[in-house]
Amino acid sequence: MMKALLEPKMLMTIALMGTIVYITYLTKRNATASDFFVGGRSFGWFTNGSAIGGDYLSAATFLGIAGLTFQLGYDGAYYAFCFSIGLTLLAIFVAGPLRRFGAFTVADFLAYRFHSKRARLVAVAVVLAISGFYAAPQLLGAAQILSMFFGTSYEFGIVFTCIVMIFYVGIGGMKGTTINQALELWIRLGAFVVMLIAAMYSGLHYDKILAAINSFSGPITGTSPYALDGKDINFDGAAWTGTGFYFPTFWQTISMTIGLALGTIGLPHILLRFYTNPSAKAARKSALMAIGIASAFFLLAVYLGVVGRSIFISGTASEEVMRDLVLGGNNMVIPTTALALGGKWLLGLVIAGAFAAIFSNLSGLFITSSGALAHDLYASVMKKDITEKQRVIAGKVAIVILGILYGALGLLVKDASIGHLVALAFTVAASTFTPIFILGIWWRGMTEKGAIAGLLIGLGVSMWMIFLPGTLPSFLQFKIPGIVTVPAGFLSVIIVSLLDRKVPADVNDFMRRVHSKESETV
Repeated sequence: MMKALLEPKMLMTIALMGTIVYITYLTKRNATASDFFVGGRSFGWFTNGSAIGGDYLSAATFLGIAGLTFQLGYDGAYYAFCFSIGLTLLAIFVAGPLRRFGAFTVADFLAYRFHSKRARLVAVAVVLAISGFYAAPQLLGAAQILSMFFGTSYEFGIVFTCIVMIFYVGIGGMKGTTINQALELWIRLGAFVVMLIAAMYSGLHYDKILAAINSFSGPITGTSPYALDGKDINFDGAAWTGTGFYFPTFWQTISMTIGLALGTIGLPHILLRFYTNPSAKAARKSALMAIGIASAFFLLAVYLGVVGRSIFISGTASEEVMRDLVLGGNNMVIPTTALALGGKWLLGLVIAGAFAAIFSNLSGLFITSSGALAHDLYASVMKKDITEKQRVIAGKVAIVILGILYGALGLLVKDASIGHLVALAFTVAASTFTPIFILGIWWRGMTEKGAIAGLLIGLGVSMWMIFLPGTLPSFLQFKIPGIVTVPAGFLSVIIVSLLDRKVPADVNDFMRRVHSKESETV
């Protein structure tokens, strides 16, 4: 027992958990709804920029991007390019105006923009749908790490992670969530930097290993004991370093680009972060910092995915590494590559980094969804006249409900790809909230009915194309259907608004509020 506790992976994971507990304890006082849901709007650009990066760079980045690059080559690396566009668009078009608007939740934007209870309720449904899509792959990553490196069952991993989130977010609220997210970001970045140094020290320079991969063709030595058919896995390096392996047509590529690039603008847990800044200027600086951090992260993730592939085909890796790369799938490439590069201590650091990625993103999803349930549904619709203390209690009860709900979703995605699941969540966000926030901030003509139509049609078309592609003709079957779903969301808002023409009477006041520099600190 003592020997197991002294293993590097256990020591570093315990250290991470202890830090989370300590920070949560320090930030447990949440006297008002503003404290619990938006941290009292007290976080400066560095802390919030780190937290945005922590929220955005989830398991899909720490585990998924490298895994997709390992599996698909350049087609997998293209995911990173598409993800990186989104934060830039968010910083340009949404960050400043959203902070000037000032609210507690994403649904508040529609409720106040149109003075509409119906719009708020529809927004709540969409927030929960997107958050569920995003939470499931984070739980998948946590359960797989616990299963592979700690010997627990997949089901235990899901339950354990949900319990940690209930404690982490339920007690600390947005204050604890933000500080933990900022710290966890730098743990992940540190893990990637150490892996980079170890890879370079081992002579795994990008141009060298890429050339070796490109020239490889045939069976990979040492994989037969772990393959389902008992034979060594075949690999074609020329196909891997080419394009069109996963996205065989131009339109498939464009569809993914649209879905992922615009998806960031519509992610509720990222949008909520801009409410926590003290001013619009700080919100813009936070977004710029997050862009810089994300760019570095994506570069490292792609490089490490290539390193993992190089180690896999080299024939010199240990039996443990070969086994984990075959059985762990593309989601476990980063931990296994760390083991190959630096042994158990580097593996321990990377496992702590992976948990940090998962906890950071999940905490953002939990606090956002709790706002949707407690603030938007309970306090604003079901029972309006409640005290600040009751609002906070409602938020904490919502956290428990969400832990059960997200845990059930995590159990359903056991064999999925983390990166691809998150890509689908981005597509739903791009087709629903992205049109609402871009048009709502920059177009006076948007109406309540147009906004509701955009949310419902964007969500409906996305769900149809994701879950029932077989009912569509082949030319409409996309791995990531952004090329259809995003225009459907935008056109629905525009067409219904033009037909409706019932623009809110105070639209000019709203526009002045979100675009005027006089509103920097509302």
